[in-house]
Amino acid sequence: MTEITRRDFVKTAAATTVLLGTSRTAWAGANDRVRVAVLGLNGRGKSHLGGYGRLENVEVAVLCDPDSRLFEPTTKAFFTDKGLPAPKVQQDIRRVLEDKSIDAISLATPNHWHSLATIWACQAGKDVYVEKPMTHNIFEGRKVVEAAKKYKRIVQHGTQLRSNPGFQEGIKLLHDGAIGKVYLCRTVCYKWRPDIGKAQAGKPPAGLDWNIWQGPAQEEPFMVNAKGEGLFVHYNWHWHWAYGNGDIGNQGVHQLDAARWGLGVDLPYRVTSMGGLLLWDDAKQIFDVSSTSFLFKGKDGTDKMMTLEVRPWMTNDEAGGTSFGVIFYGEKGWMTFPNYEGYRMYEGRENKLVKQKEDGADLNHYRNFIECVRSRNADAVSAPPIEGHWSSALSHYALTGARVNRVLEIDAATELVKNDDEANKMLTREYRAPFQVPNVV
Repeated sequence: MTEITRRDFVKTAAATTVLLGTSRTAWAGANDRVRVAVLGLNGRGKSHLGGYGRLENVEVAVLCDPDSRLFEPTTKAFFTDKGLPAPKVQQDIRRVLEDKSIDAISLATPNHWHSLATIWACQAGKDVYVEKPMTHNIFEGRKVVEAAKKYKRIVQHGTQLRSNPGFQEGIKLLHDGAIGKVYLCRTVCYKWRPDIGKAQAGKPPAGLDWNIWQGPAQEEPFMVNAKGEGLFVHYNWHWHWAYGNGDIGNQGVHQLDAARWGLGVDLPYRVTSMGGLLLWDDAKQIFDVSSTSFLFKGKDGTDKMMTLEVRPWMTNDEAGGTSFGVIFYGEKGWMTFPNYEGYRMYEGRENKLVKQKEDGADLNHYRNFIECVRSRNADAVSAPPIEGHWSSALSHYALTGARVNRVLEIDAATELVKNDDEANKMLTREYRAPFQVPNVV
């Protein structure tokens, strides 16, 4: 596979930006077909394919994944079996970004690729839908925000609850004072996460470009389980520091995003966190059990508290929520969001249910993205990159606080931890050439 230098790519991307800015992104009318490339074909990638397939005048024109074994079954399930033409396929995102006919990319890759792919796409004149978390570390988040602004791109973060009418109504009620002054939000993330087994070095399967899959991460052996099957490819990478952020940064970002939205806050000034691998003796590196507390200054200058609890196995629910749960407490009552679609509001000491609504679907978020691609109105994006950055940052602070085992005092101006070099090293990473997130985008 031919490698290109970072300098060569930026030159190519800059030229592409000019070409697209004077053609496709001018958008002569709202009925123009939007051509999308979907990157990452497992897990959320299937949701992306299904979503765009239901939107009018949207064409998934390219499938991209380092694992070429996925191309045939994915093409069959989402295209040829439905009488649709087969899309192009690519293993390398750089080849996709060279294609001037592609308007947008939709990222469902492992976390460590999210920010770099988004930045490269912005430089190449593409709009981006990027799955949560938007970042693998805090440094990357600010660079994505800068790239979206500099290249005037539409970037949607994959916190789909922000596009759901039921959730929007509940948040508006909170902001309008329906339960009085809101002082605390509890979030819970209880997912079914089994023992993944032990890891040993093996060989990547034929068809998998292990160099491209690793991307920005430092090169490591391809790890397999006792059966010789890939251990971290294609899902358990979530619990390996080089690629994932555990459930705090996987599912937990949805809860943290909802909590920030409801409390009306951005970054905390204090974080305390603890975590551990308490259940299984397996190859996971990142905590499967954790508890984190955040303190923020609200818009009124008073303190607001948020908590996140993660556990991986047997559990009760919390006000209706298990894998997803967000509960706000106010002076007049409380409100629970047990899913992405809606809320239930209770008043008084008698916990009287006074209002509820459930209305939402993932399709709303894909539709919002495509509408903004056509309109070029970044202000209409439901989950813009700054929100993705702040919500993802909470997961990074939570993990870092547990790793260093001390309270983090956050400097809002720099987004770093005050007087803590060890913690701050964990808020960025050492990148592997040529897959580097640049200081200047």
